[in-house]
Amino acid sequence: MGKTISEKILSAHSLPSGRRRTCQLPIGIGVDAYAGDLVVAGIDVAMVQDGTGPLTIQEFQKLGKSKVFNPSRTVLFLDHAAPSPRKELSNAHSILRNFASQTGSKLCDVGSGVCHQILAENYVNPGEILIGADSHTCTAGALGAFATGMGSTDVAVGIALGKTWFKVPQTFRVNFEGKLAKGVYPKDLILRFIGKIGADGATYKALEFTGETVEKMSMAERFTLTNMSVEAGAKTGLIATDAKTEKFLRQQGRGRKFRIIKPDKDAIYEKNFEVDASDVAPLIAAPHSADNVKTVEEVAGKKLDQVFIGTCTNGRFEDLQITAKILKGRKKHPNTRLIISPASRAVYLQALKKGIIEILVSAGATIFPPGCAACGGVHGGILGDGEVCLSTQNRNFKGRMGNPDAEIYLSSPATAAISAIKGKIADPREVLK
Repeated sequence: MGKTISEKILSAHSLPSGRRRTCQLPIGIGVDAYAGDLVVAGIDVAMVQDGTGPLTIQEFQKLGKSKVFNPSRTVLFLDHAAPSPRKELSNAHSILRNFASQTGSKLCDVGSGVCHQILAENYVNPGEILIGADSHTCTAGALGAFATGMGSTDVAVGIALGKTWFKVPQTFRVNFEGKLAKGVYPKDLILRFIGKIGADGATYKALEFTGETVEKMSMAERFTLTNMSVEAGAKTGLIATDAKTEKFLRQQGRGRKFRIIKPDKDAIYEKNFEVDASDVAPLIAAPHSADNVKTVEEVAGKKLDQVFIGTCTNGRFEDLQITAKILKGRKKHPNTRLIISPASRAVYLQALKKGIIEILVSAGATIFPPGCAACGGVHGGILGDGEVCLSTQNRNFKGRMGNPDAEIYLSSPATAAISAIKGKIADPREVLK
């Protein structure tokens, strides 16, 4: 019987009952695993961030452990509150810094960027398992990896033992065919799917994104799809590897890590979804859920106090490039704040070299350091009572950006950019005809 990508990766990493994983025991000894099976599997990369990390370290210490299983691939990120706005968060940062120093784990300090972007840039490879104490860990699935978010206790066990348990998920195949129209982007495509299936429509499922539309996407665009898999409740989102995956890894200095990872032709899927990408228009997720999806025409004219472009969903170089294309020679609306945060230091440097940051600043944008910035409502860009923000992030539930009495709308960078100019939600096709 054929296997999905998730079944293949978890089978290859699974440890036979009673077998202890040691540094000498390689991943890949394998157990034949299918959807619904419970497996104990070796992990390749484990990560925490400054919100979840202190609790993970506390749980790690409760295990009576002093050494991590694989320090070189245990990564601690200071990105959610970077730089720290309060002493309590500064103390949390100190806990992670001290743990990294004591165990030899990797620390990505303030200004390095968003954990999910850096994991893709520097750490995760096709066919690997990544666990993270953050729900958007699934972003790295665009590299053909089984990447999933877990609770702090489960991640602590993974850090300590180099393995953890999984229930092999059923898989939904999501097939996108057709060419995206002008002014329509992968963010619109994934919002279309989430709006169709619902915020809990894929709970504990793996989503495999396939089809001509996905094959033509850049890696940056693919990361947008997998990043938002969890907004439909999914355990992970995956894309088969190809020449674009290999090129990305070469550019990141990891070309030798490339592997063909794809499902078997006779793989069994719980459900199959067909989406005509050519029929998708610019979309908006209205408050207070990512599945409350509307066409841009339905909400056009909604006054905006703030526009935020960045995050692990849409803070990559291509996203800033699209934003700059629309903003060049124009100014943001005088009554609308425009905040932009690159997803990583590498993205920031590339945007500087290409003159993109100059265009954004000239248009009136405020540039935040690489990191999560306004997304989580911890610092920098917290909304006032009754204020409205249009953001390129992935979530818009009440209080997400620090104030339950504010409203958050979600969109692509292009829609966000033209809306910043207009001071209200607007259609990007107006300037991209």
